[in-house]
Amino acid sequence: MKIRIKALLVIFTAAALDAGAQIPAKVESFSAFDVKLTESAFKHAEDMDLQYLLGIDPDRLLAPYLKEAGLEPKAENYTNWENTGLDGHIGGHYLSALTYMYAATGNHEIKGRLDYYISELKRCADANGNGYLSGVSNGKEIWKEISEGNIRAASFGLNDRWVPLYNIHKIYAGLRDAYLVTGNKDAKKMFIDLTEWMYYLTSGLTDEQLQDMLRSEHGGLNEVFADAAAISGDKRYLELAKRFSHKAVLDPLLKGEDRLTGMHANTQIPKVIGYKRIADIEGNHEWDKAADFFWKTVVENRSITIGGNSVREHFHPADDFSSMLESEQGPETCNTYNMLRLTKMLFETSADSRYMDFYERALYNHILSTVNPVQGGFVYFTPMRSGHYRVYSQPQTSFWCCVGSGMENHARYGEMIYSHDRDKALYVNLFIPSVLNWGKTVIEQKNGFPEEEGTTLIVSPKKPSEFDICIRIPEWTSGNAGVKVNGRPAEGTMENGYMKISRKWAKGDRIEVSLPMSLRAVSLPDRSDNYSFMYGPVVLAAETGRQEQLGMYADDSRGGHIAYGKQIPLHEMPVIVGDKSRILSNISKVEGKPLTFRLTGLAPERYAEMTLVPFSRLHECRYMVYWEIVSDQEWATRQEELARQEAEKAALEAATTDKVTCGEQQPESDHFVKMASSRNGDFNGRHWRNASKGGWFSYQMKNHNQEASGLMLTFAGNESADAIIYINDVESGRIAAGITGTAVIPVPEDLAREKVLTVRIVPDAKERTPHFFEVRLMRNIL
Repeated sequence: MKIRIKALLVIFTAAALDAGAQIPAKVESFSAFDVKLTESAFKHAEDMDLQYLLGIDPDRLLAPYLKEAGLEPKAENYTNWENTGLDGHIGGHYLSALTYMYAATGNHEIKGRLDYYISELKRCADANGNGYLSGVSNGKEIWKEISEGNIRAASFGLNDRWVPLYNIHKIYAGLRDAYLVTGNKDAKKMFIDLTEWMYYLTSGLTDEQLQDMLRSEHGGLNEVFADAAAISGDKRYLELAKRFSHKAVLDPLLKGEDRLTGMHANTQIPKVIGYKRIADIEGNHEWDKAADFFWKTVVENRSITIGGNSVREHFHPADDFSSMLESEQGPETCNTYNMLRLTKMLFETSADSRYMDFYERALYNHILSTVNPVQGGFVYFTPMRSGHYRVYSQPQTSFWCCVGSGMENHARYGEMIYSHDRDKALYVNLFIPSVLNWGKTVIEQKNGFPEEEGTTLIVSPKKPSEFDICIRIPEWTSGNAGVKVNGRPAEGTMENGYMKISRKWAKGDRIEVSLPMSLRAVSLPDRSDNYSFMYGPVVLAAETGRQEQLGMYADDSRGGHIAYGKQIPLHEMPVIVGDKSRILSNISKVEGKPLTFRLTGLAPERYAEMTLVPFSRLHECRYMVYWEIVSDQEWATRQEELARQEAEKAALEAATTDKVTCGEQQPESDHFVKMASSRNGDFNGRHWRNASKGGWFSYQMKNHNQEASGLMLTFAGNESADAIIYINDVESGRIAAGITGTAVIPVPEDLAREKVLTVRIVPDAKERTPHFFEVRLMRNIL
């Protein structure tokens, strides 16, 4: 069944909601069934994804849903995040991935998986009997508490569970996609029934209670509830979507204020997708403007050349990208997945090519780079730390959020290559080899892009027909693109970055587009002297070695997605010595090798030159994407300072057996954080956690080799109460109020040989504890 996603949503919206009030789509996407990829790096990535999907046992992903429905599972949960608190979250992504992969490829085995998966979910929904469907472990208990107004929310927890709202959002999205893409009626009924369940679950809550609950990460629930309104025509669901719109994030955006620094990035992006969806349905131009302001802020001020953003999952200060360049936890794939979804929505209501310029950059450089071209594994963090490497998932061990979005990413390459409007105009947005079936017209796009600087479109209507073809002229061509039709210069007009060609098209007409590329040096948004090199839309990078890539193929440990291997000292990495105004003179093409360049003028001397190639081609290696530019005078003095800093950092890491960055989701989740009356936040770009009167928070620390000698805590006291530090329930030390700094508390001798030490921090009086930034378990006290 071939159903156009956008068209279907518009039909249902117009049928029962106020269609006249909507923000109309200027262009619409094609059905996923209408576009097929042909040979290219994107087709290869799609093939790798298909193999990965078939390598997963659906019964193991279904196990949490069956358990929650009181049914006997056919297999045990997968491990990793799927049995340590986020049980079932991959199941929704898997449903979306199967849906899009079937539409993209027509693969019958994938279709069989999809039908089986939906039928098993239906068994679960029928057994629950009230519309409820979820894999959240013992979820019915917390949903009952919430319905009664007993809400205990934290950034990454809700009623003592790991983000259950985020978890359940995934199955909402999967059911929606299965219906909108394939027309599956069972998926539609489960989607609407689950929305009705949430409507009644929260109907007794005040808006204040709901907003308090939304402090907990909740994915894009406001978006899926808006979609439910569009599909069903039930206005109650649109009100539900608005109630689930987090005002703490929305209100500053409505004022044009950027308050994103310190926020968990991928918690916020899905909320904004929801604001945009609600805006489109009800014609809310203020919310639409807020979504666009967020997009501009993230893309222009907080993103790097590959299109990614954030460090250690959080937005760092827009005027200081140093943490991005130092951390092994660079841009998160989920962030870019969701930024592309937001970009698609903004493009469809504007037809403005600037959105597609970003979409192309993020797709070619970040998303395409996150699938292993041999093993098929997916990437969570893409470090921008020079000389570091990426970790790849494995289908039986790794069930991170970026595995879920990764399954979808490489099945969805076809969705934005082409668009159309209601006036019979075709938009060519991306230059990816593919075949489009557009009613009675077939469009075939052939090229070797980006190795070849152009593309060819073969237009084949069933009979000669008049319509427009609009071809995006990318910003990186600087207006120098050329378009020919059947060998002659095309006559067309420019509109919003597209060349519009109007004519009667006949079978076999050829459009040849030349897309001249040039080298560019692009600085970071903070305007520091760190540069990345681009050739056309492609980010260039250099391999720096293949040594000591510890854990490159992830195991099932909670932190297995992080490249914990040796960090090459930054003072040992090459810099470009010279004048930044002449930086491109250091780069030359390597003859006979497309998209291959030679970079010279480097220091230290052992880096006589480096070879630059597209970043998306570099895998299973250490690499560099950004180079610092320094003068001759700066080079000598900075090396001494960097060496000192790196030596101090290396000594600290060598003395550490385990550590937690307080207030950051993944480090805390990986250490099984528990809490009561505890809050987290950001101070000058550093994340913290504290506890108020009667409260506490705790982490499980791994005592590797049973050699712990001390606990190092970093904190800011302000006007706080003293904090009592317990290790395995033994009071082991105190942190005095009003002090800022670092303290080391000895580990009691009788606990030093324990494999796991639970560190609990409690206030000793009516005030809150200090803000704690970091907790380290030390093997040696420095």
